[in-house]
Amino acid sequence: MEEESIAEVPALPVLDEDAVISGAEWERAYGEKIEHMLNLDTWKSGDDLPGLLERLDREIGEALSQEDNLQRQIRDLLFPRIGKQKGAPKNAGVYQATADQLDRVYRKILFNGGVEACDGTSLVHDTLPMTIIQIGVCLVSYHGEQGSWIQRFYRRDLRVRGTDIVDEALKILGQRERKDSRGKPLRMKMTELSKRGIMAYAERAALLQKCTAPWRMGQGNPAPYELLTGSGSPELIEQSLPILEELIGHIKRFVFIPSSTTNVLIQTIGQALRPLEFAIVDTEAHRIGALVDRGHYRGDQYRAQKERLDAFVQDLGPQIVVGVYRATHEAPAQVFYAHEEHAQEAALIAMADSALQAHRGFPMLIDIADSICSGAFGLDGFNSSIQSAYAKHGQPLRYLGERETRR
Repeated sequence: MEEESIAEVPALPVLDEDAVISGAEWERAYGEKIEHMLNLDTWKSGDDLPGLLERLDREIGEALSQEDNLQRQIRDLLFPRIGKQKGAPKNAGVYQATADQLDRVYRKILFNGGVEACDGTSLVHDTLPMTIIQIGVCLVSYHGEQGSWIQRFYRRDLRVRGTDIVDEALKILGQRERKDSRGKPLRMKMTELSKRGIMAYAERAALLQKCTAPWRMGQGNPAPYELLTGSGSPELIEQSLPILEELIGHIKRFVFIPSSTTNVLIQTIGQALRPLEFAIVDTEAHRIGALVDRGHYRGDQYRAQKERLDAFVQDLGPQIVVGVYRATHEAPAQVFYAHEEHAQEAALIAMADSALQAHRGFPMLIDIADSICSGAFGLDGFNSSIQSAYAKHGQPLRYLGERETRR
């Protein structure tokens, strides 16, 4: 008998952007008809604070009670099936960490400088004649800062090329009016994807090329969307794949923790975990395979990269496992990604570092890297240097927004 995939277990419905929500579905989700919700006569007066607080207290209490019941069912029915699903990693299952294990991680790995974490920050100054993108990345361990790097990219849309500058400006403005399929200006989309793609690359390149510790810790996914699609650039794919192949296929001792997830299955399992429990649930083969299959790889350059991407999915996708852990009772569960050969140790490292922040349950090393990055390459310094340059050229106020000149 073929083993059943855990992905086939009924879960909460995920609505796509084009889905039609029926009145019955709306009522099931919110407990009242949409007509009732839209009737202002049923709304409470803005000064009825006691009534609002009473409803809030009741709704939260009922939701927590329902979730407690659901978690018992998840532990009894779903947990035993995690390791039996089709395509599950070899170490799939739920594990309970011990105080001795965390103590070993603290003494021999974390506080011994055995883990280096990288985080980045990006800022954009966008005006009609120029877009400035600043990206900074920092590498830290518990022995101190290991390095920081910054780069600024300048894009000027209006350039004199021996043509009528007014005609060229009109063409540029016409291009800016173009929208993508969801109505977002293509220029804005290019700026955002470039910023995210280059920062994702820089963080992983720093972990591979600048890190000397045995373990590397990063934020997000080890093989993110921005790099597998190239953020619209086949050259970015070409530069990124060797970094990802080396980090995932050869270094192997890595752990990535995202700030959030939309994976309902992972969220459901995570909410049912007790403190110092972790679960290794699945591999990334299906996700990145679907991502590559749906990607718009057009042109000869992209077609050449598509072959390498397919090989990446087949060879390395199954080696990336996704799991979830809960470090403390107070904090939410956190998702983690690791190599299948070191997934249990990766979970212990992430959990031990997260336990240092009982209220957050998120790795402190990543927070330290973020704080250093924000302090070194933050908004204040970025804006000050730009406004200083404008002032030097006699235009200190031309590109300030309304909020910036309010006071």
